[in-house]
Amino acid sequence: MLNKLIVLAALLLPACFANALDFKAGELQIAHPWSQELPPNAPTVAAYFVIHNGGKTADRLLSVDSPIAAQAQLHEHVKQNDLMKMQQVPSVEIPAGGEVRFAPMAYHVMLLDLKDRSLLTDGKRFPLTLHFEQSGNVTVEVTVQKQPPKDAQMHAHAQ
Repeated sequence: MLNKLIVLAALLLPACFANALDFKAGELQIAHPWSQELPPNAPTVAAYFVIHNGGKTADRLLSVDSPIAAQAQLHEHVKQNDLMKMQQVPSVEIPAGGEVRFAPMAYHVMLLDLKDRSLLTDGKRFPLTLHFEQSGNVTVEVTVQKQPPKDAQMHAHAQ
């Protein structure tokens, strides 16, 4: 009986981690890249993730790109005159020993001029390449979800 439980646990363990996608670039860990499923006629889509910097020096996310879009831009939400406004940023600093959360109402990646909508439905994945100043390039798989993950923090990012 105990052997059957051990075999069952061993078989189920990989499934527990199937949705917890993490990627590495040098000392950086990119955790759970995701995007929310949008209506088929949506002109843009956003991608989110968390970058943890386990190193002793800061790094900088310089740009992103994806084959599903003609353009990919780094954006943030800022509060101006009691209104939230989205704006493009040239890069995002990842502090040494810290993290930066790309989330709704915070930093995020905007994918514009969508070329391949076939990968933008619930359960599908699409590639997104992040270009870092120190750690180089890393391609992550963004999981498209009908609903945001329960741990997706919706918070304002203001300067």
